[in-house]
Amino acid sequence: MCSRFVLVLASKQTINNQRSGGGMRILGIDPGLRTLGWGVIESNGARLSHVANGLCHSDGDDLGERLLSLHNQVTEIIDAYRPDQAAIEQTFVNKDGAGTLKLGQARGVALLTLAKAGLPTGEYAPNRVKKTVVGVGHAEKEQVLHMVKLQLPGCAPRGADAADALAIAICHAYYGGSNQRQLKEVGA
Repeated sequence: MCSRFVLVLASKQTINNQRSGGGMRILGIDPGLRTLGWGVIESNGARLSHVANGLCHSDGDDLGERLLSLHNQVTEIIDAYRPDQAAIEQTFVNKDGAGTLKLGQARGVALLTLAKAGLPTGEYAPNRVKKTVVGVGHAEKEQVLHMVKLQLPGCAPRGADAADALAIAICHAYYGGSNQRQLKEVGA
């Protein structure tokens, strides 16, 4: 497995045991050009469980090399954890136009990689993710981290980007990952 991404994993046997329950495995991605956060959860009815999470750091000096590095790392994560579905954060536009464009390029590579793997992918606005996980659309990163840990007992996110990716996967479990679980959106 690629040594460029940080990985949190119990054991292969634990992963296989979690999968045998018939649940849906969801890969959440928090896109970024320098650091891309990822998290894999299992959704089985009303139960959510943590499978793995980590960070992908792009390699290379030019943009093309960095994007290829992210593609290769996300491909390895998909191969290792075999998700059934995926979810990714939508791009938001801020005052730094160049930064937004670079984020969009990293997001595009992630979407292409997910599509190439044949994964149905949900896209969620940052405020929707926060409202789903925390209950407040403009929650702080610390609040997201706290609620991810509460909803996924035993989970130790490898940083804010990994926690955000897990939150995106949780959001997908509620809204797009299963007809068994639905939340009514109240004034998002």
